[in-house]
Amino acid sequence: MTLPRRVRIVEVGPRDGLQNEPARVDTTAKIAFVDALADSGHQTIEVSAFVSPKWVPQMADAAEVFAGIHRQEGVAYTALVPNLAGLTRAHEAGVSEVAIFAAASDTFSRRNINQSVPESLDAYAVLCAEAQRLSLRVRAYVSTVFGCPFEGVVSVDTVTAIAERLIEMGAYEVALSDTIGIAHPGQVPEVLEAVTRRISLSSVALHFHDTRGAALVNVFAALQYGVTTFDSSAGGLGGCPYAPGATGNLATEDLIYMLDGLGIETGVRLKGVIDASRAIEAQVGHPLPSRVYRATLAGART
Repeated sequence: MTLPRRVRIVEVGPRDGLQNEPARVDTTAKIAFVDALADSGHQTIEVSAFVSPKWVPQMADAAEVFAGIHRQEGVAYTALVPNLAGLTRAHEAGVSEVAIFAAASDTFSRRNINQSVPESLDAYAVLCAEAQRLSLRVRAYVSTVFGCPFEGVVSVDTVTAIAERLIEMGAYEVALSDTIGIAHPGQVPEVLEAVTRRISLSSVALHFHDTRGAALVNVFAALQYGVTTFDSSAGGLGGCPYAPGATGNLATEDLIYMLDGLGIETGVRLKGVIDASRAIEAQVGHPLPSRVYRATLAGART
């Protein structure tokens, strides 16, 4: 069995992890969280989202967070943007890379951004052109790749066409996302085989939720296929407000523990992530679900 020697982790805890937390997290705590994750060795951190505070109040302080973080050389501090207004705000805040989010099912797209899939792709083509003019890199998510909470099974051909379109409009990478945590390891190679007929494997990342406890085995299936970029969230923070039943993202601690055990380099120190999670756990007011994080704390108390 051949596995990659090194994997890139995209840390999404400060944005995807915190955005749906009901307890308002203080800006100072968010800044400290991002800085702690950078100190742990992360080279890509999704810091915040430039979205309407009416819909995502937790992200209302995006500009303030970007202004307060201690930016380390070699670390990409990214932000999610839904439209040109968000892109403008991100550029003004000094963001060097942005993320956009399409969906592979029409119902989810309308619930999420009030646009059909074709409408959203047309809008993102304009956004990507403007991002290129501003010298901003663009990363793209495709939601509901492995299943939709409203439509059920999603066509692999649809996923492939959307991924190809996003690359054509200028995204350097497409994160295929298991929005409701329904993916299983039998699906992963099938999706990857279809998508990589149209775009390069090096342009593919995977974003798993752990709703059914299958995130790590899905990562392992993708590693065997040759994928080298995975999204994860410190402590397992996160979920999706438009996907009923979706629990947290794949926990960064759990991912690192597995990759360390396989001898796959990430450059990220497990203890540093655990320390960052411990500090943010006090802010969100509830236990974080990462198994490795919880086991480490339990071990420290015995």
